[in-house]
Amino acid sequence: MEGLIVSAANWVIPALVLIVLVSGFCRRVPVYETFITGAQEGFEVAIKTIPYLVAMLVAISVFRASGAMDGMVHLMQPLLFPLGVPPEVLPHAVMRPLSGGAALGIATDIIRIHGPDSVIGRLVSTMQGTSDTTFYVLSVYFGAIGVTRYRYAPVSGLLADITTFLASVAIVQRVFG
Repeated sequence: MEGLIVSAANWVIPALVLIVLVSGFCRRVPVYETFITGAQEGFEVAIKTIPYLVAMLVAISVFRASGAMDGMVHLMQPLLFPLGVPPEVLPHAVMRPLSGGAALGIATDIIRIHGPDSVIGRLVSTMQGTSDTTFYVLSVYFGAIGVTRYRYAPVSGLLADITTFLASVAIVQRVFG
């Protein structure tokens, strides 16, 4: 069965490309020209997002290097201890709204130290899978399309992050704790 799944997985992307090409040919769509136009538009969007991405990466580096993240984790510990939140996952909870890559690195370290089947490993995995990089989305994606007035987007995103964090803790404690 495993061999069948691996074999099928190797052919999924080539099959999808073939389906798109045949479908376009049957509908008389100029496939190559359409692809080039889309690639050009994608490149222009990528160029527009680079300044926002650089600004976000610099801000995250300053946040971590200044010790602000450690201070934030230290302040959060007494508040979250009564809820049963392990202090080991707090750096991930703080970093996840800022950077997916940094949060993934923190999650990887936590899982390496505590193991993937530990309650802490399962909790950080659940947190990684259920939350989003709020500030990254705001800076890069909103910047790419020219949104300058975010209004309630940061508050809504952070409330969603807090909700998924607390739900992750509650569910993992209930199921695995």
